[in-house]
Amino acid sequence: MEDTELRTQLLALLSGEMSRSSFDEVLEEFPLDRINEPVPHSEYTPWRLLDHIRIGQRDILEYVRDANYVSPPWPQGYWPPAGGQADIDQWQKSLDGFRVDLAALEALVRDPSVDLFAPLPHAPTATLLREIILTAGHTAFHLGEFAAIREMLQSWPPDHE
Repeated sequence: MEDTELRTQLLALLSGEMSRSSFDEVLEEFPLDRINEPVPHSEYTPWRLLDHIRIGQRDILEYVRDANYVSPPWPQGYWPPAGGQADIDQWQKSLDGFRVDLAALEALVRDPSVDLFAPLPHAPTATLLREIILTAGHTAFHLGEFAAIREMLQSWPPDHE
C-alpha cells in the first residue's frame, strides 16, 4: 500500500468515516439540559463520557508529540470525577477540545515528513501508526456507548434514523 493511501485511510478512520457514525453525528443536537443525567446502573453521564473521550485522545496526542509528557494516573486521571457536573460552557469546551486535538492528530497523519512507522524517540515500541489506530479505536468504542446512552435516555433528535 502506498503511503498516501495509508494516510488517507487513517484520516478516514480518525474522522469516523469508516464507522457507523462520526463524533459529530453521535453528539449532534444532544439536549443540553441532559448532559449531567445519570445513565441507569452506571456512573456515566453524557458529559463524563464525552470528556473521557476527549481526555483519552488528548493523552495520546501529547504522548506522541512530547517526549516529556506524563500521562495522568489510570484510571481516575482519564475521567472527570464521579458525580461531577458540567455546565453548558464545560460541555462546549469538551466538544471543542476533542475537535482541536483531532485536527492536530490529523495534521500529523497528513504530514508526509512524519514517518508513520518510525518508533517514537521516547517510546521505541510505539509508532504514530499504532497511536492513531489506538485513538480511533478508543473513540469508536466510546461513541458506540454514547449512541447506546442516547437510546436509553431517548435523547436523539426526532428525525434521527
